[in-house]
Amino acid sequence: MNAPINELQRLVVRAAAEKQAFDILILDLRNRSDLTDSFIICSGKSRVQVQAIADSIQEHVAKSSHKVYAVEGYSSGQWVVVDLADVIVHVFYEETRRQYDLERLWGDVPVIDAVGL
Repeated sequence: MNAPINELQRLVVRAAAEKQAFDILILDLRNRSDLTDSFIICSGKSRVQVQAIADSIQEHVAKSSHKVYAVEGYSSGQWVVVDLADVIVHVFYEETRRQYDLERLWGDVPVIDAVGL
């Protein structure tokens, strides 16, 4: 059963999609992690696109009632982590995503396909 999508998750997915992020997934961690409620994972085809996706997410969040707590990995453009507290966003260069394979590491949690959000 899919968990309901909240406002912040929807905002992040739309901001990422605006910059043509692909393979966008939401991992529901509410029953598995004290750190966050969900991971949103997406990919870009270049370092510049990964950074543009992260920028878009930060800009959209800044215009909302939510807050960006930290951003890591931006300068490399390989794996950018945007910490929004209840949601942690992982923006990957597509080859780096395959290497780390977070979906497999968290394979026993519910996955929400974000297509169409």
